[in-house]
Amino acid sequence: MPFSSLNLLAVAASSGLALTLTPIVRILARRIGMVATPKTDRWHKKPTAMLGGVAIWLSVIISYLAFVPHSPYGWVVIGASTFLFLVGLVDDILHTKPYQKLIGQVMGSAFVIYYGLSLPWTSSSSVNMVLTIFWLIGITNAVNLMDNMDGLAAGIAVIGSGFLALSFVSTGQFTEALMLLTFAGALLGFLVYNSNPASIFMGDCGSMFIGFFLASAALVNVSGGRSRSLLPVLAVPILVLFIPIFDTTFVTILRKLSGRAASQGGRDHTSHRLVALGMSESHAVRMLYGFAALSGVLALLVQRVKLDVSLAAIAGFTVLLTLLGVYLAGVKVYDEAEQGLAFRDNSPYAFLVDLSYKRRIFEVLLDVILILLAYWCAYAVKFGALSGSTAWKLFLRTLPVLVFVKMATFLVMGVYRGIWRYTSLDDLIVFARAVFLSSVLSVLAVLFAFRFEGFSRTIFIIDGMLMFMFLAGSRMAFRLFRQVLPVARSGEGRRVLIYGAGDAGELLLRELINNRALKYLPVGFLDDDPAKSGKVIHGLKVFGGNGDLNLVCRQQEVDEVLISSSRMSEERLQEILASCGAQDIAVKRMRITIEDLTRQ
Repeated sequence: MPFSSLNLLAVAASSGLALTLTPIVRILARRIGMVATPKTDRWHKKPTAMLGGVAIWLSVIISYLAFVPHSPYGWVVIGASTFLFLVGLVDDILHTKPYQKLIGQVMGSAFVIYYGLSLPWTSSSSVNMVLTIFWLIGITNAVNLMDNMDGLAAGIAVIGSGFLALSFVSTGQFTEALMLLTFAGALLGFLVYNSNPASIFMGDCGSMFIGFFLASAALVNVSGGRSRSLLPVLAVPILVLFIPIFDTTFVTILRKLSGRAASQGGRDHTSHRLVALGMSESHAVRMLYGFAALSGVLALLVQRVKLDVSLAAIAGFTVLLTLLGVYLAGVKVYDEAEQGLAFRDNSPYAFLVDLSYKRRIFEVLLDVILILLAYWCAYAVKFGALSGSTAWKLFLRTLPVLVFVKMATFLVMGVYRGIWRYTSLDDLIVFARAVFLSSVLSVLAVLFAFRFEGFSRTIFIIDGMLMFMFLAGSRMAFRLFRQVLPVARSGEGRRVLIYGAGDAGELLLRELINNRALKYLPVGFLDDDPAKSGKVIHGLKVFGGNGDLNLVCRQQEVDEVLISSSRMSEERLQEILASCGAQDIAVKRMRITIEDLTRQ
């Protein structure tokens, strides 16, 4: 069934139904007391109606029955997802136990497998059945866990279903694509009421219906359509739903490391950590939307490009999200006393956290991937896609040699001695030396082992440049994240103006940003040097000091002035005190002292 303009009617109808039914469900939910009340381990701050999933389910079912051509697999997806909707609805009303919901999910999975849908990832049908059960249950619960912030789960599901529909189109499964688009239309209609600030939540009936629908629809995609290579079959369903998978894995690992139950609710998801860094809720949700769209584009790319390009793209995307995950893992969301108790009670967890804190094993594994990516990119720049070519064979033959030589060189040259958070120009010089030496030794190793027959010197030049960029970029990633995801500069804390825009002022700013216990919010610098006026230091403007102090303090609503320099004249200091005293602004000075403890 090729697409036509009439197919848009189904999408518009499902969206219109959701727009109409959601406020009706919201009114009914409030009348019968189905309202989510704020709790310490939940994100919302005011009572909010539940059962939004009822509106989503009704919109999808009515639209499917009225507008979408029916197919055997379509009925399986609709029927099994409806069963999971009922399981979730019972949980919303009666608050069933986790194992009871799990039994319902297993029953729904068995229904799907019985009617011929499974992941064709291995040659063993028994193994495929087990993998399919884990897939269906895992994605269902991943979407359920992702329903932790206004508009997040519904928006991610819209993006995932949209890219899954495009994947159906690319394999000639037009009926199934229309079913997914109709599903996305219903979610869009619901999202109008679920976006921040949400007036209704989908509840377990909604999240379980959405999660199971997406997971089982992905099985239709890998089970049908035109014949494809193994990698798309493996990667496409995972990439389309990668953000729910990432968030669930991330939260599960960190909860286990902190001694908490993985099923226990909390404000420790990816979205919550982004907000803890200073983002607004809407900004955090949009950022995760962006990553979901990026993974969807990657899923479509995997279907169309050669094997080596697909693997490189997946590896690069995985490295990016891994770096982000490691950075977000450092955001404190657990009570310190609770985490300390968990360490005492769970020594294996304490060991793992200590191991992750040092990050050395993570760095080594990351660098192996970066070496692979840099070397492949060098070949790709020189020869294009490699799969099946002579260049591909040369790449595979020499890759182990390069990994051995480069990792040994990095170790000897001190690449693993630094701390990422404090990566500086001195570290970049170390990286440059290590990459240069490793490139020279790699050429010598290839010359000795393969006599350099068929190899291009250009490859090793490009590889060296890319390796330095990747190595330096990965180490600078945390500093980049701190700029892109800054600590909030508004909210609690006294607004302070730093007097002195020199080295001491920059040092003071770093301390104020890093030490939240001080509860200071820097708003800018002030300096008497006219050449510095209007400049910017770490995102804060430098204001002119001569005669402008009163005006700047009023405009910036300053509570305190912090003097960073100890070399200020007594006359100038008295002028500042008099000026600030007239506005009831406190004046303090930073001092760095070295105490001699041996004479006490």
